[in-house]
Amino acid sequence: MSLKEPSPAERRRAERVRVNIKVRWEGVLEQKEGTLVDLSINGCFILTAHLVQTGELIRLEMENSLVVWGEVIYQIEEMGFALRFNAATGEEAQQIARLIQEQKKRDQAGK
Repeated sequence: MSLKEPSPAERRRAERVRVNIKVRWEGVLEQKEGTLVDLSINGCFILTAHLVQTGELIRLEMENSLVVWGEVIYQIEEMGFALRFNAATGEEAQQIARLIQEQKKRDQAGK
């Protein structure tokens, strides 16, 4: 029997919501734009065709002027990458939690 590494979905510890937020991200080599499509208090997934490196530190700026830093956990070539937020301050964490709650309300209203 071989040990399998858990899939990204199995490693998640926080509730995630689907979103559609335009973002700008800045890595070691470039600054690009993308779309944040999956968000939790601990991280997110960004759609972008641009390459990053696993472990790379990324500065993420959302359209509402919220800026957070995170580490690339994995990437899917030509699709995007997953980011785990690094040490978000209390205010940043509150803003992320507020975005999640707003999206959950929109989702419930749409059902």
